[in-house]
Amino acid sequence: MAGPVVFFAVFFAYPVVSIVGRGLQVDGVWQFGRIGEVLSRADIQHVLWFTFWQALASTALTLLIALPGAYVFARFDFPCKRLLKAVVTVPFVLPTVVVGTAFLALLGRGGLLDELWGIRLDTTVWAILLAHVFFNYAVVVRTVGGLWSQLDPRQEEAARVLGAGRLAAWRRVTLPALGPAVAAAALMVFLFTFTSFGVVQILGGPTFSTLEVEIYRQTAQLLDLPTAAVLTLVQFAAVGAILAVHASMVRRRESALRLVDPAQTARRPRGAGQWALLGGVLLTVLLLILMPLGVLVERSLDGPGGYGFDFYRALHSTGDAGSSFLVPPIEAIWNSMQYALAATAVALVVGGLAAAALTRRAGRLVRGFDALLMLPLGVSAVTVGFGFLITLDKPPLDLRTSWILVPLAQALVGIPFVVRTMLPVLRAVDERLREAAAVLGASPLRVWREVDLPMVRRALLIAAGFAFAVSLGEFGATVFIARPDNPTLPVAVARLLGRPGELNYGQAMALSTILMMVCAAALLLLERIRTDKTSGEF
Repeated sequence: MAGPVVFFAVFFAYPVVSIVGRGLQVDGVWQFGRIGEVLSRADIQHVLWFTFWQALASTALTLLIALPGAYVFARFDFPCKRLLKAVVTVPFVLPTVVVGTAFLALLGRGGLLDELWGIRLDTTVWAILLAHVFFNYAVVVRTVGGLWSQLDPRQEEAARVLGAGRLAAWRRVTLPALGPAVAAAALMVFLFTFTSFGVVQILGGPTFSTLEVEIYRQTAQLLDLPTAAVLTLVQFAAVGAILAVHASMVRRRESALRLVDPAQTARRPRGAGQWALLGGVLLTVLLLILMPLGVLVERSLDGPGGYGFDFYRALHSTGDAGSSFLVPPIEAIWNSMQYALAATAVALVVGGLAAAALTRRAGRLVRGFDALLMLPLGVSAVTVGFGFLITLDKPPLDLRTSWILVPLAQALVGIPFVVRTMLPVLRAVDERLREAAAVLGASPLRVWREVDLPMVRRALLIAAGFAFAVSLGEFGATVFIARPDNPTLPVAVARLLGRPGELNYGQAMALSTILMMVCAAALLLLERIRTDKTSGEF
C-alpha cells in the first residue's frame, strides 16, 4: 500500500488541500466563516440546487431508458450482440468535450434538428439531460445487465409455478436480487452527472452551471479562490457520501447472491412482446447513441465547398494571427497519444499495487483506502489541475514546465478503473496456489510472475485499455496544465469551440471525430479480449 498511498498523498491530497487552504486562510489563519458567507449567496444556492436536481433528473431518465436495454443484453441472444454492446459502451469512454460537441452538432445552432425543423435545444436543460443519458447508458447496461445475466431464471420460473403472475414473480424474486446493482448503477450515474463539467460547459451556455463548472469559473475567470474552495469542500463531502453508499451496495451485490454462467440464461426472443422490446431497445440505441455520433462525423465532413476533408486538412495549419494555437491542431493527436500512454503506465503500476494490497488485507483501514482510490472520479478535476500549478512549483517537485505533469493528472482518473477492473480477478485467485508455490521455494516476485500474472493478464489488458481511453479524454485538470505549444485533443476541441467562425467549428468537429475513433477502437479491442470471468466492475 505504501506506493499508492505516497502517490495519492503527493499528487492528489497535497494539491487539493493546498488550493482549499489558500482560499480559506488569511495570514495563516483559517477563515471558516467564509463557508457560511459563500453558501448564503443566492447565485451559489442556485448552482447547488441546479447541480442536485439535474443529477437526480439525469439519473432517473437514464434508469428509465437503460433498464430495458440491460434486460435485453442480459436475457436475449441476437445477432451482433457483442458488437452492439461495445457500441453502447463507446459514449462512456468518450471525453465529455466530445459528448458535448456531438450533441451541439445535433441540437445546437446549425445542427441537424435546426436545419430540418428549426428546433434548437442547446442552452436548454434538455440538451444536458439527453447528453447525460447518452454518456451513462452503458453504466446501467454493464452494471445491472452484467448481474441480470447471471441470475438463475429458474427461481422466477419456480415462483410462477407456485401461482405468481409474471409481474409478481419479477417483483418478488428478481427485483430484490437486482436491487443492489440498480442502486450501485444509480449512484454512479448520479456521481458522474453531479460532477459534470464538459457537457454542461458546452451545452449549458451562460444559463446553467454545475458545481464543477462554477469552480472552474471562480478559479480561472474570476480568480475567486475562497468561493472555489468552499464549493470544492461541498463537492468533496457529497462525493464522499455517494461513494460510501456505493461501496455498501457493491458489497451487498458481491456477497448475497448465487450466480450462474451467463451463457445459460440468454435465449432468442419469443413472442411478439419480446421482439417488440428488442426492437424498441435497438431503436433507442440508434437514436440516442448512433445518431449523435453519426452527426458528429457528418459535420466534420461538411465543408464550405461541400462534403470532403477540408476541415481535416485545415488541422495542419496554425490559422490566423489571432489563433489560440502555437502549433497546428493536428499535433494535439500525437501529444494526446504520448500523454495517454504515459498516464496508462503510471495508472497500471499504482493501480496494480493498490489492487494487490486490497486482496491481501481486510478491515476498516483497507476499506478506507479503497474509497480513497475512487475519490478522483468525483473530486473536482479543476481543483486538482489548478492545485498542480500552485503546489508543484518548488524542488524537488518543480514540475510546472515538465511534460510529466499532464500524465500524472490523467493517471489519477485512470487508477480507479485499473483497481476496479483487476480487483475481482485478483480476489478470485486461490490463495492456496500462492502458498504452494512459496512452499516449493518460489520467491514472492516469482509467485506473482508464475501464479498471479497468467491469471490476471487479460484483466490487465482490459485495465490498460480503460485507463488509456479515460486518460485520452481527461479535460478538467488538463485544461489548466496543458501548455499552449502541447495541447491535448480535448483542450484543442474546447479552444476551437470557443472561437467564432465556420472553420473553427469544423475543425472542432474533425478533432472530436478523431478522438471518438481512437476511443472506439480501444474499446472494441477490449471487447475482443474480455470474458465474463475477467470483467471488473466497469
